[in-house]
Amino acid sequence: MSTRSILRLTAALLAFSVVAPVAGHAAPRDDQQMVLVTTDGRLMRDIPEAGSVRVVVDNQGRRLLIDRWDMVIGFEMPLWQYREQQGLASPRVQPDRGFGRGGSADWDDPLWGDDFGQDAFPDAPPPPRNRDFRRDRDRFANTDRFDGIERRDLNPTTGTVPRRDGESSIIRLPRESKQQPPVAEPARPPEPAKAPDQAKTPKLSKAQVATLQVYLDRNGFSPGVIDGRMGSNVRKALDAWREATGERLDPADTDLVLNRLATRGLAFTTYTITAEDAAGPFIASVPTDYAEKARLDRLSFTSTREMLAERFHMDEDYLQELNPEVDFNRPGVQIKVVDTGPKKSGTVTRIVADKARKQIRGYDASGKLLVAYPATIGSSSTPSPTGEVIIERIARNPGYTYNPKINFKQGDNDKILQVPPGPNGPVGSIWIALSKPTYGIHGTPEPSKIGKTSSNGCVRLTNWDAEELAGLVAPGVTVSFVE
Repeated sequence: MSTRSILRLTAALLAFSVVAPVAGHAAPRDDQQMVLVTTDGRLMRDIPEAGSVRVVVDNQGRRLLIDRWDMVIGFEMPLWQYREQQGLASPRVQPDRGFGRGGSADWDDPLWGDDFGQDAFPDAPPPPRNRDFRRDRDRFANTDRFDGIERRDLNPTTGTVPRRDGESSIIRLPRESKQQPPVAEPARPPEPAKAPDQAKTPKLSKAQVATLQVYLDRNGFSPGVIDGRMGSNVRKALDAWREATGERLDPADTDLVLNRLATRGLAFTTYTITAEDAAGPFIASVPTDYAEKARLDRLSFTSTREMLAERFHMDEDYLQELNPEVDFNRPGVQIKVVDTGPKKSGTVTRIVADKARKQIRGYDASGKLLVAYPATIGSSSTPSPTGEVIIERIARNPGYTYNPKINFKQGDNDKILQVPPGPNGPVGSIWIALSKPTYGIHGTPEPSKIGKTSSNGCVRLTNWDAEELAGLVAPGVTVSFVE
């Protein structure tokens, strides 16, 4: 798309989203060109469709575009200031005519070509210097939400925000307080610089962390549940990434992660709930007592939301947070989810179960780290095996035999019980049997607790990580337990 076409589309959107001017701010002149820029300061080339965004006005009278997820996707800026902040060109005043007094500025440069020559801004006034749009760009660069603002959909017919009785059609952001600046504290001596491994990661938004989690998950270095939190499982995945690639991935380098994700699709996508999704079957709740579990036909999911959270490797609460007030039981409803992509491919020939790290690592025949998963490995009362064992068989959708004489005793249950299969069963959706009797690598009904609790001696993974690992191994693969 040409530059001229882009600006025409931009102008069309601005005309669509016109709202009444803020008190004290005159309406823009016809010859003052405006453009839309993204939160990182780039020209917005994908123009939102009418009705897909909301418009709010801040205390400087500038319009901000808010998407359906309440995220700032862009704001408007005078063209001359966009050019100036990008360092694209500066107006060169003609010596024989003063700029703004019948003269003109020379705007030709390689980016804009003839689209914005001397005739583009006839009789334009000298640009004001009282607003720093670079500062404003940085202000919104890491902003996810505008809390405390009442939002109303833009009217697609009139292009205005609907009013209520007795109020303006503008939705305004709260003005900053006029309090006196605090008294400066005495200067402190600078702290010694920290080594890279000791440096703290800057505070990231949930969307930024979730994007990083998706990137790691797609590459086989699982962060566990995707929940937008920079926890221990994410850091373990970053350590595994560094071992496999030799690269220290900076969690704060969001641009790098986004650029790499773009080759296979962005981190977030939409999904439409189907009739099959809503139909189940589901169970009302998961009993804790093994005798009650054994009386069920299947240990299914308890809800469509739980099922979809597992399908997209997400924490159930985070899925709900991204889709507030959504009825997950209604077919046809569109929800926001993360896009984890296909399972990892390759062949794992050796597994290391690292008890200290609480992590399973899979290596290929060349000794390269191929996958890594956060894991719950044994406990002090029921420790996991030591040394080396081998994989004997792989069972998908397994049932579970409760035998208090061999494994552990729960409450008053002193008889052998056959617990039915299902994702909410004691071993989840996968059982990878090891050569040490009764021990295995398996899934779990509680993915958010992986790496944070203990097990009854086995190695517990999320169901999706266990399923991925099952597709990479075969009977005979060695599993080494290390302290």
